[in-house]
Amino acid sequence: MDVAIVSMRPKIADKKANIEKMKNFIQREEADLYVFGEITLTGYKCKDELRELAEPIDGPSIKEMMKIAEEKNSYIIFGMPLEDENIKGLIYNSAVLLHPNGKIDVYKKWFLPNFGPFEEKIFFDEGQKLEVFKTEFGRIGILICYDIYFPEITKAYALQGADIMVCLSASPSVTRIYFEKIIPARAIENTAYFIYTNIVGSQEDLIFWGGSQIYDPLGTLITKAPYFEESIIKTNLDLDILRIARAQRPVLRDIRPEIYRDLYMLSRGDDKKTDII
Repeated sequence: MDVAIVSMRPKIADKKANIEKMKNFIQREEADLYVFGEITLTGYKCKDELRELAEPIDGPSIKEMMKIAEEKNSYIIFGMPLEDENIKGLIYNSAVLLHPNGKIDVYKKWFLPNFGPFEEKIFFDEGQKLEVFKTEFGRIGILICYDIYFPEITKAYALQGADIMVCLSASPSVTRIYFEKIIPARAIENTAYFIYTNIVGSQEDLIFWGGSQIYDPLGTLITKAPYFEESIIKTNLDLDILRIARAQRPVLRDIRPEIYRDLYMLSRGDDKKTDII
């Protein structure tokens, strides 16, 4: 499976320009899967404009990108603000997975940072589903940026049979040190490929570091994009390695499901109904 990871500098609030930029990157490499960063369609620092820029799942931007997926016979994942299908005014920080056969899958970000320079809870609603998406190459679980700090998400995907975890990010330079420690850990603890794509360049008071990268199921770095530069890098993922990795580190076999019940009770302050204490 050939995967192309893109570190792109999106233009703030300019969907047309960003779609053309994504198209240009896609034309530069032949791949089975193209992965862009968080909110690539609009840029990250749009604030109140996000509500006007958000589109429904059958909106013009997804339709335009779907044409490319069908023409290239490839999968494409990119980030965008997405409107709620039922309630007007609600929007989600979303990742869209376009299939070459016209199918559309969507992941809506679970954990919205609201500290320091981040204000996502002001603009977005929280996602509620953790679905693994089937492709002809394997099963993909998607997360977005701050989600990576919560290992329960990737574990939920692993337990649903995910072969590949994909994290779309808008990580500024001050957080790079944390992400680069967590990314290989998520690969190792789930024995799955981990694809991380980050936007790049400056937007208002933030500078995004790029550095998109891929780790194999045992935590070995396969490829890494340069810091602070736009780039597209293609590499091949051998999914047969998953069997070997899961034999060497059988973490999925050795999971004890009761710990999740206990964690639920502990998170609500009820330690009397757990087996841990």
